[in-house]
Amino acid sequence: MGFISLRLLLASLPLCFLLACSVDDKDTVGNVDGSSKTIDKRPNILLIVADDLGFSDLGSFGGEINTPNLDKLAKSGLQLNNFYAAPTCSPSRGMLLSGMDNHLVGLGTQKYYWSEEQKGRPGYEGYLNDRFVTIATRLKGAGYNTYMAGKWHLGYDESSYPPARGFDKSFALKEGGASHFDQRGVIPPAAKANYLKDGQPVDLPEDFFSSKFYTDTLIEYIENNREDNQPFFAYAAYTAPHWPLQAPEKFIKKYQGVYDEGYESIADSRLQRMKAKGLVPDHVAANPGPDFYPHWNELSSQQKKHEARLMEIYAGMVDALDFQIGRLINYLDKTGQLENTLVIFMSDNGAEGSNPLDIIAGKNRPNSEWIPEQFDNRFENLGKAGSYVSVGPGWARVSSTPLRLHKGSTAEGGIKVPAFIYYPEMARSGQISSEFISVTDIAPTLMELAGLNPHSDTHGDRKVLPMTGNSLVGYVFEDEPSVHGEDFTYAWELFGRRAVRIGDWKMTFFNKPWGTDHWQLYNLADDPSEMNNLYRTHPQQVERLKQSWKEYVKRNDMIVVDKVDVLYTNGTSHYEEKH
Repeated sequence: MGFISLRLLLASLPLCFLLACSVDDKDTVGNVDGSSKTIDKRPNILLIVADDLGFSDLGSFGGEINTPNLDKLAKSGLQLNNFYAAPTCSPSRGMLLSGMDNHLVGLGTQKYYWSEEQKGRPGYEGYLNDRFVTIATRLKGAGYNTYMAGKWHLGYDESSYPPARGFDKSFALKEGGASHFDQRGVIPPAAKANYLKDGQPVDLPEDFFSSKFYTDTLIEYIENNREDNQPFFAYAAYTAPHWPLQAPEKFIKKYQGVYDEGYESIADSRLQRMKAKGLVPDHVAANPGPDFYPHWNELSSQQKKHEARLMEIYAGMVDALDFQIGRLINYLDKTGQLENTLVIFMSDNGAEGSNPLDIIAGKNRPNSEWIPEQFDNRFENLGKAGSYVSVGPGWARVSSTPLRLHKGSTAEGGIKVPAFIYYPEMARSGQISSEFISVTDIAPTLMELAGLNPHSDTHGDRKVLPMTGNSLVGYVFEDEPSVHGEDFTYAWELFGRRAVRIGDWKMTFFNKPWGTDHWQLYNLADDPSEMNNLYRTHPQQVERLKQSWKEYVKRNDMIVVDKVDVLYTNGTSHYEEKH
């Protein structure tokens, strides 16, 4: 049954009937022994999340990195050229699994980064709270097999581990990052990374490589239950290309010398390809980033060599990620499951522009002391097990091409991310969409496809917060004209950095040196790179957006702080204050 007829059928049936069994999405077929079995025809769902992948890194989005498997899916499906996440990983992942704003579900801030005003407030727990149920819980209750493998970063005790959040089978990294070859952690409080198998602590095998292991795990979960004829929801929560930069040498070697031209040259080449693909208008220029970020011609020859090597490793990580995702897609294809599998791909936030050496982890020693003591960052060891480096702001600016800034910011480079949707039967197959779509729209979409009410405010006999995102089913599968309408409103906030948008008008507010400590206004239709501040020349738009911001804060019961411990600095860890 195609998606168009499926949606019309589901819309005509009573909700209680859908919640009970979704029986009209199933066929009964006879076996050779005279018995019968029921086959659920609802789509399988494969939700793939990359970690800190920049907007222009994939080949289909203008990048030079070899990503044929993802590019094929993007080209055959619907490439989302205006898709937005949160500024950092766990808020995005919370929004993805909940279908609502991060301030409602516990990720109004991240662990270690509470202000005094936020401590103990609902929505600022730093982990998934109990005010809602996840899309995995909803789908499990509707008869789906639910699996996840990869980064969790959404809770630190059993009440918030994957099994308690709807996953039948799971292999999860508790923290926000870890070595990709072994069990070394990336912050002093978790010097040994914590992994959970179905909620129980477990150690890694000796031949571990993150992207390969998570792929193998999901293939195993799906294969072990393939004969039960139930659809699956598989959450592939990869940790690449999050630091530390590490990848098998065969992938890194492919990029030897590719980045010797430097930041500006690579960014310009990407921008020209993006224009040729119709991803950005011809008049767009790349945002050059803050003045304090170094330009390539300001580096010494030794610095250039080191910087080029960092990007070679990063590209190798992305290449390896694409290869492993290709293995997963090929498995589904060979087993006849891909033809009824919806694939959604996204990055959890913009490119990573921080240097891990500058990050403070709670009250422990800063990484600037801990990393050199624990890791081997000699040039010849970079990219291997035991090394610990990041691409830093120079290459993050390239990965964000042509957008402003990177992860941790509510500028476009921090929240606009590469994404696509693939399914054989879609009205918009083979298109590039410029429609505004949010990470909060994913869960309602999956709810509708499973025959559930996307905005239900109950779970069993318990009242819960309803999803606030919009389903994409009509837009993607039936060619309806819009998801949110031309004058949609949306807003973001994290660590005191904020943005609010009405249609093409967007205001941002964040601290110096990245911002001005004042609101700035941009028209994204004319200026997607956010280089022309229109705050003083468009007072009516300013007032509209300020009112929308106030409503957003009230609606989500937010505590917008003036002071935050900041994750992302320009070279020194420090405490920032808004004036």
